Amino acid sequence: MPKRTSAYAPWLASKLKDPRIAEEYLKASRESPEEFLKALRRVAEAHQVSKVAEGAGRQRESVYRMLSEEGNPRLDSLWSVLRVMGLRIDVEAISKKGPARGR
Repeated sequence: MPKRTSAYAPWLASKLKDPRIAEEYLKASRESPEEFLKALRRVAEAHQVSKVAEGAGRQRESVYRMLSEEGNPRLDSLWSVLRVMGLRIDVEAISKKGPARGR
């Protein structure tokens, strides 16, 4: 009996439509800006970039450009794209060991 397999990209896209899964996926890519933008692009592609761009009030081409490896999105652009996909930027401390220096 042949093994039933499915293509990885369509499977990943179907999972990344869920904001909770997308959140964890993006958190795992925070080690470098390039990796984060690549992961964010995959999430945007799962939501159809043209729909994300329209909801964010941006041109489709500019969303692709800002989420490219060489991309350097403005904060307001990033916020609007994330919001359309049910996500937001959050800030957390890197280390919780002792008080911050310089206070």
